[in-house]
Amino acid sequence: MPDSTTVTRVTTAWSRQAVAAIGGQQVRSIPVIGPDDLHDALPGYQLWDSWPFETLQGATVVLGGWTPWVVMCAPRDIHPDLRHDIARLRLMLERGGTWRDCGYLLPEDLNPGSREWAGSTVYDAASGRVTLFYTATGRRGDSGRSFEQRLFQTSGKLEVSADSIRVTGWSEPAESLAADGKTYVIVNQTVGEPGFIKGFRDPFHFRDPADGAHYLLFTASDAAAESAFNGVVGLARATGNDLNGWSLLPPLVSANGVNNELERPVLRVRDGRYYLFWSTQRRTFDPSGPTGPNGLYGMVADRLAGPWRPLNGTGLVAPNPAEEPVQTYSWWVMDNLEVAGFVDNWGLKGRSVAEQPELVLSTFGGVPAPRFRIALDGETAQIVSE
Repeated sequence: MPDSTTVTRVTTAWSRQAVAAIGGQQVRSIPVIGPDDLHDALPGYQLWDSWPFETLQGATVVLGGWTPWVVMCAPRDIHPDLRHDIARLRLMLERGGTWRDCGYLLPEDLNPGSREWAGSTVYDAASGRVTLFYTATGRRGDSGRSFEQRLFQTSGKLEVSADSIRVTGWSEPAESLAADGKTYVIVNQTVGEPGFIKGFRDPFHFRDPADGAHYLLFTASDAAAESAFNGVVGLARATGNDLNGWSLLPPLVSANGVNNELERPVLRVRDGRYYLFWSTQRRTFDPSGPTGPNGLYGMVADRLAGPWRPLNGTGLVAPNPAEEPVQTYSWWVMDNLEVAGFVDNWGLKGRSVAEQPELVLSTFGGVPAPRFRIALDGETAQIVSE
């Protein structure tokens, strides 16, 4: 495989032409969620974005048969539309659909922000240390609502007991990298609506097998764009051989003029190809152009630098079913191509939460969604039918 550092990096556009072709495409949908699919992994809490511990090479970590997961959470009695305003990260163990709670991941007074949003977690078995990359939203001590987003990292020592785990001795969080205002929008909004705010969040660690270097992918917004719909998958490269110190690079993929948010990027390598995935929603597409459904999307390339080609010709990999278009969201593609998400507003049966906001309370799941698996074959990716 070529050395990625020797290749000129050019941002690939996710084009309107690709999105326009979704309408005539036959892609397997995520199965419809029913009452039997809702399993309360943590009573008293609503859960949404989640990710497992991974090795430096991107393999899912398993400890004594259990996989450690980090999950965004908020008390169940908070209105679902306000959950992001108080979100914290939870440490949980999962095996075969059974969950164990291990408490909050970070001490209450450690985060430099006022909320803890999504990221990724690396576990180095040799040292026993865990490195958390996450989004610090707002500022510690904020009294009002803020959508400011900064990328931070902290590390600690993993301690394993017979039926639980914890991470101790967390280091003082350090800002991994900052938006420059030229390539990436500096996100410091104090007002906004989820889905339409700008992004600098969701750091995902990736070690490129081509050059052995560490990279961070992240959700961001194009600072030079004229369109308000300017989502990108951002990229940074480690300045050394460890996980400390990062240098901004141009985005991998841009949805400028197409979509406002390419959320929670995940990158996997299979058969010498690079597969990039993200989540997005129909409402974040530019309403003046073609739109796609809420779903998992992706592109494929022969190297990290690209160029990237939309999977299945359009980018759409796994949509929610047409009859329940917002039932699940925020997908994480694991190294074995199993896909985890959470149950959003399910059982709407043709109703709309936009038109009937009161339905949010009665239909929001806030629990882990049933997992599905995808298969990759060159330029194609699809859900594997059971």
